[in-house]
Amino acid sequence: MTHRDATPSHDASPDRTEQDLQEALAALAGGVHAAPDAYRTARGEWLRRERRRRLVLAVLIAVVFALATLIGLWVLNQTPAHPGVIFSNTGTNTTASLPRPHP
Repeated sequence: MTHRDATPSHDASPDRTEQDLQEALAALAGGVHAAPDAYRTARGEWLRRERRRRLVLAVLIAVVFALATLIGLWVLNQTPAHPGVIFSNTGTNTTASLPRPHP
């Protein structure tokens, strides 16, 4: 058998090719038999995956929120070693930093 014998000729009409394809697909589809509860099984598996995905997402959101809260509280709880400039009150001058106009 040569390569020419195995390949269809180029002068085949599109209608003939379409008909051959329809027959082949019909024969293939005719041999497929679905299980009686295939839809119920596939839907159950899909719903189970959907619930698992939502649960994992909820746990991930809770962990990120808790971690952000803990980091924020830790940062706010850190006190500096020196008292700071604004409220140091170490100067002997007790007047305001800006002069106030007297009426």
